[in-house]
Amino acid sequence: MIVTKPPMGWNSWNTFGENISEELLMETADAMVSTGLKDAGYEYVVIDDCWALRERDASGKMVADPAKFPHGMKYLADYIHSKGLKFGMYSCAGVETCAGYPGSFNHEFVDAQMFADFGVDFLKYDFCNKPAHAHGPMLYNKMGMALRATGRDILYSACNWGSDDVWTWIRSTGAHMYRSTGDIGDNFGLIKDIALSQIPKQGFNGPNCFNDPDMLVVGMYNQGNVGWGGCDDQEYMLHFSLWCMMSAPLMIGCDIRNMTEFTKNTLTHKGLLAINQDPAVRQCIPVSGRKGDTLILFKHLEDGDYAIGIYNFTDKIQQLDFFLYDLGLGVETGYGLEMENLVSGDKILVDGQFKMPVGSHRCGTYRAKLVKL
Repeated sequence: MIVTKPPMGWNSWNTFGENISEELLMETADAMVSTGLKDAGYEYVVIDDCWALRERDASGKMVADPAKFPHGMKYLADYIHSKGLKFGMYSCAGVETCAGYPGSFNHEFVDAQMFADFGVDFLKYDFCNKPAHAHGPMLYNKMGMALRATGRDILYSACNWGSDDVWTWIRSTGAHMYRSTGDIGDNFGLIKDIALSQIPKQGFNGPNCFNDPDMLVVGMYNQGNVGWGGCDDQEYMLHFSLWCMMSAPLMIGCDIRNMTEFTKNTLTHKGLLAINQDPAVRQCIPVSGRKGDTLILFKHLEDGDYAIGIYNFTDKIQQLDFFLYDLGLGVETGYGLEMENLVSGDKILVDGQFKMPVGSHRCGTYRAKLVKL
């Protein structure tokens, strides 16, 4: 299975935690279509932890909780597929999952075949409750081999939270995306810390093995399972812009059945999604910033354009600036940049130095063209 662009979809954990059900997943699939998220490129509907009974059955298989999923997982998968979407599930490399349900330790090949028989298209594979001496890279490689043995195309989402220098070996396990951070929450400080921690790891990001800084909290507004303080709309815009600039997987975490118009418009913004889904999938690089308080990112796009993201993490307005020289465009080149703000549509011509006041916890995202001066 080849995955050329960052995966896009929805996951149940951030908002619903253990409060999941067949009805919720079916309604979410319906909303994915009716709200335009599917048309924008979001395709995976993923159940996280807490879907199973606490014990395996007599044959050693995990069993879907009949109170939550009365018709079973194959029925749910078929429904989601009928909407033109793909179905995802969750397991864990440990003996138990993070919430204490059966994990896949020493059951990898049985569980992988069960997921394939259900019609699963995506597996999130967590890292809780493994034996202390069980080697993490081996466990992820084992599940990668188990998924391949099924003969079904299943996107493999490794979630070991950045342990064991995961970015140095995870591609070899067959994983298509991998968590390189601790868990996100609906909190601006966490968004900032996670984003800044990923800049040095951008060189390990690319097609078929995407660096995953965790799911989106856009539109949660301090509600749900990880509603840890909440953000305002412009903080969510900054969060989404950063994930798009970093070519991160875009897994929605809010309740899409009840999105605000701002949330929907953010998640489906064509200009930002075009940066995230750019075929070149080139890493972004920092060109300016001060001690984690501000940040300016730059990346090459496939069609010859460039993307520039400007971020102010401080509690007051900041004058953000950089010299085109730092991009290789000294005055002797005779070139500048025409920059279009993807949200406002405003255009500016930058010759020599860029300067822009940016509000507290605000950002600007630009698509830029090289122009002869």
